[in-house]
Amino acid sequence: MQTALVIAVGGALGALSRYSLGVWISNKWNSSFPLHTFLINISGAFLLGFLHILFVERLNVSPFWRLGIGVGFLGAFTTFSTFGFEVISLLEGGSLITAGLYVILSIVVGFSGVALGVNLARLF
Repeated sequence: MQTALVIAVGGALGALSRYSLGVWISNKWNSSFPLHTFLINISGAFLLGFLHILFVERLNVSPFWRLGIGVGFLGAFTTFSTFGFEVISLLEGGSLITAGLYVILSIVVGFSGVALGVNLARLF
């Protein structure tokens, strides 16, 4: 029961953070490219890689808290379902190049974010 609670609290905080940051990014940079979801997913990928290494290899954080942060907070913070919906919307709107660029950049930069986070955490 405690594990479910820490995941739920982490998820609520992650969802609120995602929403707030998404609104801020959208208001700051108005673009047809879904920059808000892209930046949130990339930063979430980086944080997941970085924190996993930091928590497991460096700080020995308990699995309980790792679940709250990794599954709860970052699971709600990143938005693969929104990413998929936005790609389909771009395609349906005739924006084939933007949709393709979004998919390719999200995959390449997302994996790069995880790798960077993992390697940076190992430096500490």
